[in-house]
Amino acid sequence: MYPASDRVKLTYEDLVALPDDGMRHELIDGEHYVTPSPATPHQLILGNLHLLMANYIRERRLGVVLFAPFDVVFSRYDVVVPDLIYFTLTRFKEVVRDKNAQGPPNLAIEILSPSTRRRDEVLKRRLYERTGVDEYWVVDPKLETVNVHRLVEGKYQKAAALSLEDDAVLTTPLLPDLTLPLTAIFELPS
Repeated sequence: MYPASDRVKLTYEDLVALPDDGMRHELIDGEHYVTPSPATPHQLILGNLHLLMANYIRERRLGVVLFAPFDVVFSRYDVVVPDLIYFTLTRFKEVVRDKNAQGPPNLAIEILSPSTRRRDEVLKRRLYERTGVDEYWVVDPKLETVNVHRLVEGKYQKAAALSLEDDAVLTTPLLPDLTLPLTAIFELPS
């Protein structure tokens, strides 16, 4: 095993040069992470969130919501593909390019999978905090929970820990008057 200082860090240029294999490729501090296609519940929950949020955002002309795959480039060594991201119109114009975003979204949402849990809950949370993502939601399909982290003076504070079991409703100051019942987020075909 090599000391961390001897480790070769991959860059965004290295990532772009990889052949398209249908997998999600990300870099966190130059370390390469590969994730296979998500499971059906993950995709259904992502679809529910996108539908609920995109309609609200479009009707009010508040910004843009995008879903994976879409690269968010924080630096040469930090490139992630969040499941869902929201940009205000101002931020969208500042950072979004044809093929990626060159800076933080206002909101990043990750839906946990068994293979991504540690990365989403620890590594990405730290990256999003460090790079100024205003809010970060971690959606757990297995536990049917949503944890909301909100940036306060440069540090994430846990703003909410919501559970379907409690009939919780998700709200955010980023999107005034938007209410997202967890029953709608976690609704799956029966």
